[in-house]
Amino acid sequence: MDRRDVLSLSGALAAAVLAGCTGDGDGRSTPGTSSPTETPVDSPTETPTSTATDEPPSGEPSVDDERLAELAVGNAGFALELHRHLAAGDGGNQFLSPYSISVALAMPFAGARGETREQMRETLRYTLGEDVHPALADLQAELDSRATTTDPTDGDDVDAFQLAVVNALWGREDYPFSEDYLALLEDHYGAGLEAADFAGDPEGERQRINQWVADATEDRIDDLLPPNAITPQTVLVLTNAIYFMASWYQEFDPEDTADGTFTALDGTESTVPMMHQNLRTAYASVPGAEAVELPYVGGDVSMVLLLPDEGRFEAFEQNLDADRLFGIFEELGDAAGDLALPTFEFETEVQLSDALAEMGMPVPFESGADFSGMVRGDGGPWIDEVYHDSFVSVDEEGTEAAASTAVVMTESMPPQWGELRFDRPFLFCIRDRPTDAVLFLGRVVDAGAAQGDD
Repeated sequence: MDRRDVLSLSGALAAAVLAGCTGDGDGRSTPGTSSPTETPVDSPTETPTSTATDEPPSGEPSVDDERLAELAVGNAGFALELHRHLAAGDGGNQFLSPYSISVALAMPFAGARGETREQMRETLRYTLGEDVHPALADLQAELDSRATTTDPTDGDDVDAFQLAVVNALWGREDYPFSEDYLALLEDHYGAGLEAADFAGDPEGERQRINQWVADATEDRIDDLLPPNAITPQTVLVLTNAIYFMASWYQEFDPEDTADGTFTALDGTESTVPMMHQNLRTAYASVPGAEAVELPYVGGDVSMVLLLPDEGRFEAFEQNLDADRLFGIFEELGDAAGDLALPTFEFETEVQLSDALAEMGMPVPFESGADFSGMVRGDGGPWIDEVYHDSFVSVDEEGTEAAASTAVVMTESMPPQWGELRFDRPFLFCIRDRPTDAVLFLGRVVDAGAAQGDD
């Protein structure tokens, strides 16, 4: 597989971040990568299988092309399965960043061991095992390279395309994190440890993390962690944020936008602004649906819109898997025609623990989870909740999208002793904790006589 093939596949994964999956009643959008005049490259039908181990990788990010392609295929499979689980329980519009979710969960995966690790590996489609970390680092480097583009007409740098991906790690002060684990996150995710006073000021730390997310997403995601998401038992919060804003390669003329009728999934009709354009771009007619690709300025990232046959949306959505999606990408070819597309803007806020448990990873959310690779010695935290918030806006000029994911990890509540009243004779000592040296020893048998001089 040459570099162009891999960039096409990584572009598909990038567009999964940016375009997401929208279930709006009669159609949904998924990632795409073909330029208006190019024939898409073949997608992989077989990928190498890596053996997962309990030892975290180390060193500088390094990944080959086949691994990057396998990462794209695995993430697409996870994205579509998660989309189906969430859509089945909601029924409304939906927008996700499977890339953000996958990156945020890859960070605790690096510290998972035993059954906890295996369930995460299978559910999140981390078929690369430990190599998922350098692969994600390599993909982020590819995405970072998209951050600056040039005007297609005069070659000048423009702000027509923005893409930023950042990660952060917030850890409880004095928690015994493994130095190897922290080094892995720094090497592959650029996530240095931020000390957090979760025990003393959980609400203040919640607000601080939310402000970091807001800053990283141009204020589109401003309240990722809801009240009470952080408690004194929280030990670690792993966050990813992504922001995207890009102009269409071929913009719609606002003067051509006119009110039109949109028929929702339940059959109700509403009047919405419909953009119109006659354009030449990539198009495919496949069994059960039609697809059209709209590239953004720069050509590396695009939105692929899938329109299932009338009355067949739910059946098509439920049967759409990674193989079929990549097959549609392969079918996209140069064509011309009239396009009518509604403008839309909405936000999706979800908590993912139930869906992820149903998909095959309940153990990471239980107090018996094994994340011992995160800490020195025995023990380790478990995942309390995964919070995800995504925003999308599509109009005549282009698309703005933002998303953030936070994995909140906690310790079990310590044993409760009820009330302990020292209202009878007691002993006490003062010790040096590191050496157990007893510096002072005493007893109180008459507290009344031990109140000092007046």
